Amino acid sequence: MTNSKEILARRRQFVPDAIGIFNPSTAVSAKGAVIIDADGQEMIDFAGGIGVVNAGHCPEPVVKAIADQAAKLIHCSFNVATYDLYMQVAEKLVSLFPHGDHTKVMLTNSGAESVENAIKIARQATGRPAIICYGGAFHGRTMMSMTLTSKVGYKLGCGPFAPEVYRIPFPDYYHDPRGANLDEFSDHHLRELEDFFHTNVPASQVAAIIMEPVQGEGGFNVVPKKYMEGLRTVCDKYGILLILDEVQSGFGRTGKWAAYQHYEVTPDISTWAKSMGSGMPIGAVIGKAHIMDACKPSTIGGTYPGNPVCCAASLATLNYMEEIDINALGEKVGNIVRKRFNSFNKQFSAIGDVRGLGAMMAFELVKNNDPHQPDADLCKKLISYCADHGLIVINAGINGNIIRILSPLVIEESLLNKGLDIIEAGLTHLCGEPVNESKMEISDVSK
Repeated sequence: MTNSKEILARRRQFVPDAIGIFNPSTAVSAKGAVIIDADGQEMIDFAGGIGVVNAGHCPEPVVKAIADQAAKLIHCSFNVATYDLYMQVAEKLVSLFPHGDHTKVMLTNSGAESVENAIKIARQATGRPAIICYGGAFHGRTMMSMTLTSKVGYKLGCGPFAPEVYRIPFPDYYHDPRGANLDEFSDHHLRELEDFFHTNVPASQVAAIIMEPVQGEGGFNVVPKKYMEGLRTVCDKYGILLILDEVQSGFGRTGKWAAYQHYEVTPDISTWAKSMGSGMPIGAVIGKAHIMDACKPSTIGGTYPGNPVCCAASLATLNYMEEIDINALGEKVGNIVRKRFNSFNKQFSAIGDVRGLGAMMAFELVKNNDPHQPDADLCKKLISYCADHGLIVINAGINGNIIRILSPLVIEESLLNKGLDIIEAGLTHLCGEPVNESKMEISDVSK
């Protein structure tokens, strides 16, 4: 038995089966965009810890910051004794993501915790109970965030769920274009939102609408630009707060610090985590100051949020991202992946759609070139083929039929192309199809 197989066998013995295995790989060390598995094999990492290591595995400035801080102060709780690192991280985030004239920040332990607190803040700031979310959304697995999450498989047997949460269809152009162009499609969905206020919940009772600019687990569905602009207008019209969840799409992943910056729309509140700390557990809620200050004493906070070691890691990560121009790297990686994926789309009829924003790219596998016939089995086989050939890649989508790319943005171009070659070889091995030049390139629907 190999070391990897032995570790996976122990996992089955001691770890609950419900904690999923996205990829049949192991890890003992990592650097840049390469993971070394338990058998000493080098694996190209296209998963990035589910979008957590945009700046690469173990960047030296971050490793040093963690070690230095751990020798000075690991924990005292920010509620008990105030330390400057928390403010340094908050100030840095405000400089990157200003929400109006005055912005405030609270730190959290994770993306799900950021979402939980964003909802509490929105309800207190507006005095309203209702929250609107979207089909295909993923916002976490804690109780409110699980309620907001769309995929039924993530919450079987966990109800009853939080009340006063309402779900509307995501403007998903590939699966339901309604024969319209993108602007007409966006207008239709905005009209449906207005109708929703008359048929499901009155706008006067809605505290916030929460949306991912690019859906993560939902399949890298990109919000059309006109819809995002219209949503901002609707929220302003009715006094509804717009919450944008940037947990997976932030920190250079789309070629900008925030995906919402592609839309020239500023949220009232935004949620963050993942690549904010290069793998250390830290997240944030960022919002307009008067909204953040609407909370009653002790309704937000906790024991661990803004832990000193995590703050040190985050500050070092953000500074390092600026130093290496993480946004330029995100744009470069995204351009390379999009070009190759569009090439795959011409070759293989099993690919129904190529979509994404910046380096947050994906392709969807379907049967009979039909958006409504997802091919999850082919997706699993492709992931397994890649793992057998030295590439870690993971799926997405409510049907598990989408291959997504979340590689570290510092990945060398030769390594990136090697990984893409493995995907292409896997598609050829599994599909064995001739080139089909009739298939068209898929454009970025956010434009």
